[in-house]
Amino acid sequence: MSASPLHVAERLRVALESFGISADVHDGHGIALVSVRVGLVVWCHGDRYWWRTGWNPTRQRFTYTWHAATDPAGAARRVASRCADLRNRHPLSELVTEARSEVV
Repeated sequence: MSASPLHVAERLRVALESFGISADVHDGHGIALVSVRVGLVVWCHGDRYWWRTGWNPTRQRFTYTWHAATDPAGAARRVASRCADLRNRHPLSELVTEARSEVV
């Protein structure tokens, strides 16, 4: 029997902290979500994590990847890489950056 989606999501959230990434976990309806940043949400169902990795223009649909929930550290490494890619391609707006600096 696999772990609960909430437990799996929490393990990923904790693993992401080792990369300096704060995330929020949301649970409900048999699935949990780890909200990492704009454009990066990880879905958690007892046995795996999956997240959107891009867009396939030929098929006109998003592409996804997944990682086994038994390896939250490995998943966190891959999610952190995707987060860095998104941050480089789509930096936060000046307003959001300013607001975040005031909170810290």
